[in-house]
Amino acid sequence: MTTKKKWSGEAMNINSVSGISNVGTANSFSGKAGALQADTSGSFAEKLEQAERSINKTQDAAKLKKVCQDMEAVFLNFMMSKMRETVPKDGLLKESNAQVIMTSMLDTELTKNMSQAGGIGLADLLYRQLSQDREANGESQTP
Repeated sequence: MTTKKKWSGEAMNINSVSGISNVGTANSFSGKAGALQADTSGSFAEKLEQAERSINKTQDAAKLKKVCQDMEAVFLNFMMSKMRETVPKDGLLKESNAQVIMTSMLDTELTKNMSQAGGIGLADLLYRQLSQDREANGESQTP
């Protein structure tokens, strides 16, 4: 059932909202959040909530990926600082506090960049494991 309304001399389809046309039919469509299935059962509010949940899943996946990369950067930073401690200190020049701070800041930025570039694969492993855990528990949003 398509209801058309005359307005300013043009026909307007009131069943299309934000590029989702023919809400009352069983056609499938693709949006930003992936493929969704429109059906005749349920109200518009339920369909809107379904679309919002799928968008939230996409946003949550991006947040999870970022957190996993940050965790890998923290691990790499810890590993890099421990590796630096194993290098013998030269007795010729004393290491100042400024040099220690700058080295620490350099290590932090290096490890962030390493993690974003793929790192050692820890972020990908964490992401896959946590994604599977979330799907197994049926979680769609973070508490």
